[in-house]
Amino acid sequence: MNAAHFPVFLLAALCLSGCGKKAPAGPPQMPPAAVTVAPVVSEPVNVSIDLPGRIHAIRTAEVRARVPGILLQQTFVEGAEVKADETLFKIDPAPLEAALARAKAALAVASATRDQAASIAVRYEKLADSKAVSHQEAENAANALKVAEAEVLSAEAGVKTAELNLSYATVTAPISGRIGKAQVTEGALVGQGDATRLAVIQQLDPVHLDFTQSANELNALKRSISEGKLEPFASPKTTVKLLLDDGTEYAHPGKVLFSEVSVDPSTGMVALRAEFANPDRLLLPGMFARIRISLGAREPSLTVLQRAVTRAQGGAGSVFVVGENKTVELRMIHTSAATGDKWIVTDGLKAGESVIIEGHLKAHPGATVVPSPFVPSNKAGKS
Repeated sequence: MNAAHFPVFLLAALCLSGCGKKAPAGPPQMPPAAVTVAPVVSEPVNVSIDLPGRIHAIRTAEVRARVPGILLQQTFVEGAEVKADETLFKIDPAPLEAALARAKAALAVASATRDQAASIAVRYEKLADSKAVSHQEAENAANALKVAEAEVLSAEAGVKTAELNLSYATVTAPISGRIGKAQVTEGALVGQGDATRLAVIQQLDPVHLDFTQSANELNALKRSISEGKLEPFASPKTTVKLLLDDGTEYAHPGKVLFSEVSVDPSTGMVALRAEFANPDRLLLPGMFARIRISLGAREPSLTVLQRAVTRAQGGAGSVFVVGENKTVELRMIHTSAATGDKWIVTDGLKAGESVIIEGHLKAHPGATVVPSPFVPSNKAGKS
């Protein structure tokens, strides 16, 4: 073979050897995702709704200085429970005692003037009968007596006012409850020009929970109540529970007191209030909590675990349904009230269908999965 043809021969040989090899394989196929599923069940349910709200003291009173003076003493422990009419502060009474003495002196003067005017009026009346003085003089004496009597009444009112002001030098608690920190200290001038706030008392047993609900939902509940499907708020069968911000259930049940008579035009919400006992002072004003209102049992309904439902913007719900061929299907559903950790399904699902509880991120519509029964965490450790 000619040396000039050797590179061409080598290139042809390489091409032939390359054509005999298989093409490289594509990326490896992922195995079906493992998910847990639970069936949609039809069961009698206790209808409940969860609504957010905040704790408020049932009564709040500001302790203020009602007379001017120097604060001499604070007689309570900050943060402690106080009783109504218990002494909290003492204001220097000396100026108020002097004002009371002046008022009593003015009353004594007015009383003496009244007695003198009364004596003159009686004497002039007799003299007028005997025509020793004119009837005009007798009438003037009677009018002078009336003026003197009015001045006595004014002086008596002055004494009462001075006594009342002196009593205000001892500042007492207007209500029973827990008192906060003192707003002023001993030696401060209080009540000069305005009623200085000295402290705040809050009554914490029971407490109120103020919460809101949309007008549409409230009207739907009222319709169900009027049709006899649900118990009314005021029914003894209606229970109200409180869920703290960490999800734990408060030990003492409560009751719904009232709903507002108007709807907030900016939000479409109606304000409601509930009351809860608070003997241990666990609930404090300003605390966030959720109220769970149980409205009694109703006919068997389809239910699905809340953790299986994904909410889109606007509140629309969806679940992943696993069919008989283990293929995933995205299903849009409609839910109404909650019952425990489940939603009541009104449309979109049938009893017995399997929905994915765990493994949402691994599943997508049309994919094949390996389902296994969902076991709640509180039962996982039981044999």
